[in-house]
Amino acid sequence: MDLGLENKKILEFLELVGRLKHIKRTGWVICDIENCETIAGHMYRMGLMTFLLTEKNNPTKLDRFKCLQIALIHDLAECIVGDLTPHCGVTPEEKHRREDEAMKTIAELTGLAGDRMYEIYKEYENQSSPEAKFAKDLDRYDMILQAFEYEKRENKPKKLEEFFQSTYGTFNHPFIQGLAKELYKQREEFEKQSNNIG
Repeated sequence: MDLGLENKKILEFLELVGRLKHIKRTGWVICDIENCETIAGHMYRMGLMTFLLTEKNNPTKLDRFKCLQIALIHDLAECIVGDLTPHCGVTPEEKHRREDEAMKTIAELTGLAGDRMYEIYKEYENQSSPEAKFAKDLDRYDMILQAFEYEKRENKPKKLEEFFQSTYGTFNHPFIQGLAKELYKQREEFEKQSNNIG
């Protein structure tokens, strides 16, 4: 492929990715959360969380770079298909089909780099590595952390309880289990304080 055509495709890819900076996460939109996070914001914090893995809290020696790559790629298809949730009336099978098609389109724009991205995406979808499973923990944890931040911002304890209900008992990595425990504790304290004020 000549360089001009290659660069044109890469620019198209980057513009697609740029959409993620502006697409709001559907779950928050449905819950009427004002100024809610975007898909890119969610993936960014997940990416940063991979840096928190240390010798002390990473006994299974997860590959941190791979965890970062998965965090940055796991929702990439949403730049084409949008953020589909169970509330969107799309079956899980159809969601996976649309996202898979989107990832193939993205991969075609970036050659070998795209092949790698597609491979990482499939690894996450299939939960076929310890790193993919850790990224799933990050995905769920970032969601409830964000939910708690919105509850505090709006001073509405338990407003977003459904997000917590859907993740209780699903965290596998000890590091994330510890973070979840701390989050639950702070959320309980916040609820008590609000009740005392009310």
